[in-house]
Amino acid sequence: MPLQFRKRIISAERFESVGVFDVNGDGIPDIVSGEFWYEGPGFTKQYRLCSLEPKGDYFDDFSTIPVDVDGNGRMDFITGGYWGKTLRWRENPGEPGKEWPEHVIAEVGNLETTRAWDVDGDGDLEFVGNTPNSPLVVVKLVRDASCYGTGKFAVHKLKFKGRENDAQGHGLGFGDITGNGRGDFVLNNGWLEAPEKPYEQEWIWHPEFELPRGASIPILVADLNGHGYGLSWWEQSIGASGQRTWKEHPIDPLSSQYHDLQWVDIDGDGQSELITGKRFRSHPHNEPGINDAFGWYIFKWTGECFAKHVVDFGPLGLGHGLGISFAVADLNGDGRLDVAAAGKEGLAIYINEGDGMIEMPVKK
Repeated sequence: MPLQFRKRIISAERFESVGVFDVNGDGIPDIVSGEFWYEGPGFTKQYRLCSLEPKGDYFDDFSTIPVDVDGNGRMDFITGGYWGKTLRWRENPGEPGKEWPEHVIAEVGNLETTRAWDVDGDGDLEFVGNTPNSPLVVVKLVRDASCYGTGKFAVHKLKFKGRENDAQGHGLGFGDITGNGRGDFVLNNGWLEAPEKPYEQEWIWHPEFELPRGASIPILVADLNGHGYGLSWWEQSIGASGQRTWKEHPIDPLSSQYHDLQWVDIDGDGQSELITGKRFRSHPHNEPGINDAFGWYIFKWTGECFAKHVVDFGPLGLGHGLGISFAVADLNGDGRLDVAAAGKEGLAIYINEGDGMIEMPVKK
């Protein structure tokens, strides 16, 4: 039986990134999106944490990655945006209603969004932004001898071997392509093979494929892409001579504006599923499919292809997409993974239930 979700609108705010983590230290997940955080488990109490300047249809806030940056036991978060060109962190003050101070980590270029991956294999997550026309930079939190964050960061610009231009395009992923235990980077027009010492040695460039101009962020290494019309996975094969080739397999060629994708076991069967959806008005006025109805979906791998399960779909006011950065977490403590989705159409949560999709009124 397909998963069923109970949908609840949390806010009409237009921010496009959302994170789920324990803001106030009570052991219960809270929701953080844009200028506000919402106290769990009810998510009806809204607290302002900052003010964000609008940039046309956008805000300069394209990620919400939780991490205790300064080691004081309170969860902060990493963000950044296209116009500011900086990766930043916001400091949790530990008191509801107080401003979260912003700290600039580094100027990295126009950030489409930021992701957290363990680039050097030490068990800690590093922060990597997709910055088209700028170099690939890995930002590492400096930790003390007890592994607590120090509030300081090391910034590493990666070195490429076999490629004259070290700038990224639109689209970025990370995962072990070679099977040697080291994570490699996937760009829109090839991939970078990781050296043993990722910050000191050169990454080897393999220009083995050309993804569409608007490749996704992230590109999942179970190898998926999207953004204009179409969603595909790319099958890796190695011939008798050792030559690597890639074959594209369409997943959903008639839907548009996929952005964030997550590969997670949302139904609890031990196998991961692809979760993604349309980002509403991703690039207003000039994006394919801008006037299409929209929603989000779970794609289940059958062993031969992906089967599409529609969770939400419809025109504006009925359907809801997944924005530029959505969150998958257990919001109500029942052991099942739920979804928090932010976007220009508002902030919504989807409670994983299994017995029908019902609009849930906000409790006063």
